[in-house]
Amino acid sequence: MEKKKMIMKEKAQEIAKDLSLWRRHLHQHPELSFSEHHTAEFVAGLLEKIPGMKVERNAGYPTAVVGTLSSGDGPTVAVRADMDALPIQEENTTGYSSRIKGVMHACGHDAHTAIVLGVAHLLGDSFREEELKGTIKFIFQPAEERADDTGSTGAPYMIRHGVLDGVGAVFALHMDPEYPYGCVKLHNGYSMANVDVFRAKIKGTGGHGAYPHLGTDPVWMLGNVLQAVYGITGRHVSSLDSAVISIGRVEAGSASNVIPAEVEVGGTVRTYKPEIRERTHKELQRAFSVAESLGGEAELEITAEDPALYNSPEVNRMMESAIKGLYPDFQLADEPFGMGGEDFAHMAGTVPGAMFFLGCRPDPDRVRHLHTPFFDIDENSLIAGAAILAETARQYMKGEIEHATANNTEGCLESEAQDSFRRK
Repeated sequence: MEKKKMIMKEKAQEIAKDLSLWRRHLHQHPELSFSEHHTAEFVAGLLEKIPGMKVERNAGYPTAVVGTLSSGDGPTVAVRADMDALPIQEENTTGYSSRIKGVMHACGHDAHTAIVLGVAHLLGDSFREEELKGTIKFIFQPAEERADDTGSTGAPYMIRHGVLDGVGAVFALHMDPEYPYGCVKLHNGYSMANVDVFRAKIKGTGGHGAYPHLGTDPVWMLGNVLQAVYGITGRHVSSLDSAVISIGRVEAGSASNVIPAEVEVGGTVRTYKPEIRERTHKELQRAFSVAESLGGEAELEITAEDPALYNSPEVNRMMESAIKGLYPDFQLADEPFGMGGEDFAHMAGTVPGAMFFLGCRPDPDRVRHLHTPFFDIDENSLIAGAAILAETARQYMKGEIEHATANNTEGCLESEAQDSFRRK
C-alpha cells in the first residue's frame, strides 16, 4: 500500500504545471458569489475531457457543477471545492493578478477549485485502470462567501438538489496562509463557528439637537445597549466557551442638529456549541431590551447562516492516514480553525465529513492573511492538496485506511506571527 501512496504523490507532481495554470487562470478571472458563470463553464469543460466523467451543470444552482466517476458496486465518496471570490481590490503585482476591478480570490477558492480538478484527473486514471470500484463525486460549489436574500449560501442549494444522496463521506480542504507549506491543521469535532447575522433597530422620538430633553434619543440609548452587548461574552457566556459578538454597522440620522428617531445596527454572532449559540441569542435579545428601560423600543432579528463545522473524527483519521503516508515529514497541528464560518459545515452535517487546513504561506517573513488584498499562496500546496484528497478518497474506496499516528506540531510555528496566531 505504501507504493500506491507514492504513486499518487508522483502523479500529482506530474500535473503540477496544470494545477498552477488552472489556479492562475481562475485567479485572473474571479467571480463573486452566485455569479460564477465563467468559472463553472471552465470547470465543466475540464471535467468533460476526463474519460468516463459524467458532468452535471446547474446542480441545484445555475453555477453549481458536479462531476461523477462510477464503476461497479462500491462505496460513494465526495470531494468538495468552493469557487467564489471576494469584493476586494487586489494589491499584489504578479503576472496572474486579478483582471477584474474590485474582485479578488482572497480566500484561496481558486486554489481549492484547481486542487479538486486535479483530484478528478488523478482518480480518473484510477478508474480507467480499473483500480477503483464505486462512485466519486466532485462537487464544485458556488457562493461559500455570501448568503443570498433567502439567507442561503451555495451548499444548501446543492444538498437539496441531492448531490450528497448515497454519499458515505465528504472531504474538503482550505488554504491556510498562517502556516507555511508542510504544515497541516486537523481537528476533531467543532472546528469553525456557527455564523449568525443580526439586524436591530432602536427607536425613540428624535427631536431638535438643541432640546434633547423634549424627546427620547436612540443614539444615547445605543451607548447603553452596546455596553450590554459587549458584556455578553465573558460575563453571561464563559470565556472558556468560544463566542464572539461584533457590530459592523451603525446607521443613524442625516443632519447634525437633528436627533434621529431611530438607529439601525448590524453585526454577527460566532459560536461553536449549539447550547452556547442559543444562550448568546437570548442574551443579545436581553441586551437590546435595555432600550425599553430608557424610554425607547427595540427590534432585533437574528438570521442563522452557517452552522458550526463539525469534523468527523473517523473522516479525519482517513485524511491523517493519507497525509502521513504521502508526506511523512509534514507537521500536523491539532487545533480549531478559528471563529470564521465555512458553509462546508452544511455538507459535513448531512453526511460524515471533514476539512483540513493546508499551510500555503508563500513568504517566510510575511503572513498574507485570508480576505486581504495581498493574499497569495505557495503553489506547492496545490500538488500536496490534490495528492492528499485523491489518496484519501482512494483509500476510502479500497478500504485501506490505516490507524493514524499521533499529531506533531513541532516545526509549524516558525515565526512570531504564527506563534501569535496559535495563541489566539
